Amino acid sequence: RLEMRNFGVKVCMIEPGYFKTAITNHENLEKHFLSTWEKLPEETKASYGENYFKEFLVTLRKMQKRCNLNLALVTDCMEHALTSCSPRTRYSAGWDAKLLYIPLSYLPSALTDAV
Repeated sequence: RLEMRNFGVKVCMIEPGYFKTAITNHENLEKHFLSTWEKLPEETKASYGENYFKEFLVTLRKMQKRCNLNLALVTDCMEHALTSCSPRTRYSAGWDAKLLYIPLSYLPSALTDAV
């Protein structure tokens, strides 16, 4: 963003929370992670353990239930950034981005890691 400023280009960042899209589709993600897991060397699988992978998949399914369905929140940010005379540097879309990710970004790393 700062590098482009020297060329007269304003860069805006859109930082969405967790939205339901093809990228976040848990079935596609599970297939991808399962394929990756199966390709891992046995030594690596043993280091992580089968339970780690199973718990990861459970967490993935739980996150899917918390996905925001209203993509207009993101596209509204994009529209504002593109059409505003004075666009903001950062746009946060979704309650999780505003109430979780922004506050976490101001905390010390050790505290963020604990959360």
